[in-house]
Amino acid sequence: MKIKYALFDLDGTLTASAPGITKSVQYALSKLGIEEPDIAKLEDFVGPPLSYSFDRHYHLSESDIAKAVEYFRERYATIGIFENDLYPGIDEMMKEASRCGVHTAVASSKPEEHVLTVLEHFGISQYFDVICGSKFEREADGVVRPSDKSEIVRRALDYFEKEDPDYREHTVMVGDRSYDIEGALSNKVFPVGVTYGYGPREELVCSGARFIADNVEELEKFLTTGSI
Repeated sequence: MKIKYALFDLDGTLTASAPGITKSVQYALSKLGIEEPDIAKLEDFVGPPLSYSFDRHYHLSESDIAKAVEYFRERYATIGIFENDLYPGIDEMMKEASRCGVHTAVASSKPEEHVLTVLEHFGISQYFDVICGSKFEREADGVVRPSDKSEIVRRALDYFEKEDPDYREHTVMVGDRSYDIEGALSNKVFPVGVTYGYGPREELVCSGARFIADNVEELEKFLTTGSI
């Protein structure tokens, strides 16, 4: 497979962001009177949209979910966003992918302004042709919801489609959770999973990943050679 275009998730794929996210979730829950001492339990919040995770794991009402998301942002925007590290080898991988002619994008469920902040903080924003994050819209029921992952992937792909109408056969989407794989499949591009992030291999396999990298070096080799 000749890879010309690669889309990347952010949390759990380019950066190890669990500390800032889990501590901010813990803070949000405490503001709602819910004490969660086991912060490791909150790693499931890394990747999926926050509203989905607060509903799934704590069965909050719509109004409490909205409050929880706001409390999360209260801490995350100034503290949690920097409790984060670039995975070792990412900078080198991006340089090599660029050298090999691979055009790249970020497609993250994180709010777009936060995506930009993280990429600029780590000095890697220059590697990406396009950067897409979640955009929030008020729906008919009055609830503000984030973009669906498939929609975010679609927006990133729109950029490449303008340059190359046959982009799909040369495009991969890389991520560590099922949402990333599903976003790739719904947009008919090659789904790549990584196990060094926060999703287990079984989740990636069951959601349809066609190649799984266990470390950044394996991912770099695949991106630059197309070899499975």
